[in-house]
Amino acid sequence: MTLATAWYQSFNFVTSLYIFAFIFFIVGLKGLTGPNTAVKGNKIAAVGMVIAVVASLIGVGPDGIAVINKSSDVIVIVLGVLIGTALGIPSAIKVKMTAIPQMVALFNGVGGGAVALISFVEYNQWMQEGATPELQALIPTLFAAIVGSVSFWGSNIAFGKLQEILPGRPIQLPGQQFINLALFLYCIGAAVAIATGTDSVPLFVSILVAAALLGNMVVLPIGGADMPVVISLLNAFTGLSAAAAGIALQNVILIVAGMIVGASGTILTNLMAVAMNRSVPSIIAGGFGGGSGAVAAGPEGEEGRTVRSTSAQDVAIQLAFARLVVIVPGYGMAVAQAQHAVKELTRVLEAKGVEVKFGIHPVAGRMPGHMNVLLAEADVPYEQLREMDDINPEFPRADVVLVIGANDVTNPAAKDSPESPIYGMPILEVDQAAATVVLKRSMGAGFAGIDNPLFYDEKTSLLFGDAKDSVGEITAEVQSL
Repeated sequence: MTLATAWYQSFNFVTSLYIFAFIFFIVGLKGLTGPNTAVKGNKIAAVGMVIAVVASLIGVGPDGIAVINKSSDVIVIVLGVLIGTALGIPSAIKVKMTAIPQMVALFNGVGGGAVALISFVEYNQWMQEGATPELQALIPTLFAAIVGSVSFWGSNIAFGKLQEILPGRPIQLPGQQFINLALFLYCIGAAVAIATGTDSVPLFVSILVAAALLGNMVVLPIGGADMPVVISLLNAFTGLSAAAAGIALQNVILIVAGMIVGASGTILTNLMAVAMNRSVPSIIAGGFGGGSGAVAAGPEGEEGRTVRSTSAQDVAIQLAFARLVVIVPGYGMAVAQAQHAVKELTRVLEAKGVEVKFGIHPVAGRMPGHMNVLLAEADVPYEQLREMDDINPEFPRADVVLVIGANDVTNPAAKDSPESPIYGMPILEVDQAAATVVLKRSMGAGFAGIDNPLFYDEKTSLLFGDAKDSVGEITAEVQSL
């Protein structure tokens, strides 16, 4: 009993808990690299978070000895955990797959908001105690306040655009960039004033307000087509602000966890930007596109051009007698919840000796990995999923490409039309296949808000209707052949 008590009271006990938490975080993150291990990875990381919470509740006293925090503090923390659990679990269970990007944006914003509030509470406590904070604590606190506030409010705007509460198109004010620059300079100037000796809680609050306005003003001009990059960027901001708060609070777990999130979010942001052939500064300066601008279903496209409509029976014949079929999923598949129907179609085609592969664009859907998650949910083998660089060489030998609700990521204008806003963006080159069948609800544009010349190609036929129903009808026709 004495040994247990001595070990429990030592500083090494809390340090050991933190080390175990780090290990669980890293192993859990590694598990997220593939859909087959993602669920397990999430659970492992969750265990790490429980360990980290326990370590934080124990705390470390000023003499380096581990002590349980005051009972009043523990009650507040436990109450917060219970409220968060009561709100978070039902939300995560009930959310539809199509709304996952919105949920990610919202939950990420909550993290940034929490960091901003922590920064304010810490600074306010210093002022009430009449203490003079050291720069190594004050500077990270100011950084966390600015970046956390930007992340919270920017994530709310991203949520509003994805949820279509706000227009998906860019919303710009006259002199938008000058306004953003003025807000940014004010935040920096006020932070420098506080760091150089100006003790003022109202000034600190003004930084939070200016950063909030900056977060709103930065994301409002960004169009829906850039949302995957924006979500990833704001996620990185939240991680970096959490790491800064950890430095200010001398909390090792916050530093490590924040840096993991910040680093992974930064890497992913760069990958998404490369996939769209757009620089991050150009995205922040103002994106393009927004909303589908749906037009009634029918054979008429823009400028009086016509498309070739087809039927489920004709599509089934094309697929059943093909050697290689490539399926290209997009946000339309997510909206229709057609992933299970697509899995069944794949099974039926393979039973007839047809080779089936999936072409996945990095920014298909509304967030990174959206299509991978949907197809994994339907138990589509991961080996069948091909990234853009791997599948593009396969299209010339494909007999049929089945495009399910994908638009911008298959738009040939990205490589053929220098005047197009998506010119230069790498795409899935489905127009290289012998035949292309596109499943769409209507002739509406994609999230970039531009027309797709693919629909008018002589090798392309369109099957209008709900993707899930259309795939089900095609599957039934294939089975009857």
